[in-house]
Amino acid sequence: MLFNSPQFIFGFLPLVLAGFFVLGRYGLQHLAILWLGLASLVFYGFDNPALQLPLILLSISFNFTIGRSLALARNRALLTMGVTGNLLLLGFFKYANFLLETIADVTGLAIPHSDIPLPIGISFYTFTQIAFLIDVYRKEAQEYAFSKYGLFVTFFPHLIAGPILHHKETVPQFDRVDIYHPQAECIA
Repeated sequence: MLFNSPQFIFGFLPLVLAGFFVLGRYGLQHLAILWLGLASLVFYGFDNPALQLPLILLSISFNFTIGRSLALARNRALLTMGVTGNLLLLGFFKYANFLLETIADVTGLAIPHSDIPLPIGISFYTFTQIAFLIDVYRKEAQEYAFSKYGLFVTFFPHLIAGPILHHKETVPQFDRVDIYHPQAECIA
């Protein structure tokens, strides 16, 4: 779904905003966060949910678990494992086809492979999560609620266009009461 498509402008976005602000109006901030996180997953998985959703959910779970462990014990090996896991995942989806084609061209072997689709936003959410692990390791990330972390990673306006978000700058905003109420200067 594109940001400029009629289904986004006249369907998805108004529904997401209405749900978020209705929940916020009634003081249900935690449900508003869950609503926005689920809406972000719907946006992310719209074109290919069978590939996109398991991949991002697995990535979120992996990084959240590593982050929680790093918060309990600053362990450089654990940080290295987390960063390496992220880079391997990204490298697989970005370069596996290229690598297989290159090997086939150089060796003349008929290496069977399929076109591995590049998941939408994989670079952004991978680097966002690497930044999170580094922030946790440096003790700069303080909030570890899974719902807030999930929204931090999947927040749809940033998912495909960036910039890379930092946990310490983003997640504290979820605790501000004013964001749960529409403000004309923020919507225009």
